[in-house]
Amino acid sequence: MQIEIDHLLKMTGGDANLADEVLEIFRNQAETWGRMLSADLDQTEWADAAHALKGAALSIGAAEFAESCAKVETRGRAEERASRVEAAALLSALKDDLVHVIEACARASYELSKPGLSRSKDSNS
Repeated sequence: MQIEIDHLLKMTGGDANLADEVLEIFRNQAETWGRMLSADLDQTEWADAAHALKGAALSIGAAEFAESCAKVETRGRAEERASRVEAAALLSALKDDLVHVIEACARASYELSKPGLSRSKDSNS
């Protein structure tokens, strides 16, 4: 899993501090939505969580993770209900991918901290 830093910088107007803040927001959202990736919940709930994660992933340039989310969302929205075992397997794989994308966020934050990138003067970072 990786973060497309060029995409992220484009989305944040080339501002490395803002890009880093967006990554932090993603990590916080991932924690919240990640708790909803549970086979104990109703299928529509984990499909909604996958949908939210997909949108957030696309905003930071995590296209590969967004594809994983889309697959889970599509299965969760299918008319035929997933068995508990199938749901657990799907969601476990997505949670593993989520861990990898969070690690990619940390690597991207490091890259954004390197000299030479545009920085805002008024950053909360």
